[in-house]
Amino acid sequence: MTSTFLRGLAAGALGTVVLDAATSLDMALRGRPSSSVPERTVDAAAAALDRDIPGRGKVRRNRRSALGALTGIGNGLASGVLASALRAAGVRFPAPLGALVAGGTSMALTDGAVAALGVEDPRTWGREEWLADVLPHLAYGAAVQTVLESVPTDAERAAPVRPAPAGLTARALLLGVATGGRSSLGFAGPALTAPARPGAPGHRSRPARVIALASLAGELVADKQPAIPDRTQPGALGGRLVAAAVGGTSLAARERVNGALPLVAAVAGGLAGSVGGLRWRRWAASRLPDLQAALLEDAVALGLAAAACLPGRSRPPLVAVPR
Repeated sequence: MTSTFLRGLAAGALGTVVLDAATSLDMALRGRPSSSVPERTVDAAAAALDRDIPGRGKVRRNRRSALGALTGIGNGLASGVLASALRAAGVRFPAPLGALVAGGTSMALTDGAVAALGVEDPRTWGREEWLADVLPHLAYGAAVQTVLESVPTDAERAAPVRPAPAGLTARALLLGVATGGRSSLGFAGPALTAPARPGAPGHRSRPARVIALASLAGELVADKQPAIPDRTQPGALGGRLVAAAVGGTSLAARERVNGALPLVAAVAGGLAGSVGGLRWRRWAASRLPDLQAALLEDAVALGLAAAACLPGRSRPPLVAVPR
């Protein structure tokens, strides 16, 4: 019996070994020193938490080095588990694209932390720095994808998925646009329109529906506050894109189809909705009262989410008959 979590750990472990090997090979071929970014990231994280790494001199340096290595291992394992969970949820990328997604996710987590903590600005890196970062992560992604394809879970064997129809992909795009306007709709839209019958694909429990409704109501109120941050800032935009991906995957899971295209469409819609919503609010700022502009955006986002999530919710699932 293979579980999603254990497969993810195995994939992440193999990917981490391959990434470290690719990095060491690059150091051997080019004669370059090891990167100091992991240790400096540990220092920055400790400072952000108002903590200090104990010890002095060599003892402290050794601890920084060990913590930097452990952070990398944790990133690799977490990215592997995430990739395994996506596949278990019905997102089956073609092998090359799956490797790019897995490697890109791990790299984004690492570089995002480096940028957020002010250790370095990846935008200032040169060609060699990017190659030293991209190539090992591509190797990581290839190793993770190999494990995911080679070790299907019991649930994946029992319930193969079919390709996503064009209509569902278009609805995922609409849900992504809606999520770009109101990030909670990525979760709330599928949850509030989920089939009521227990055991049906995409079914949500009553507590999940209550949480979804509360999160949506909370965001509709919070969006009207003057201190709300710019939705295109890296942290806010990343959260909206993740919410859009969750929404697209949820729609695909409801109909038991491959969630790869719906996920990509939802993320693209989330980006368009985030940028478009911000431009609308800026355009409307000198023409309409702020509250009126926000309420109009609420209506558009809710309408798009309804158009995306209401169709297909009562469709009976296909049953695979063994031959």
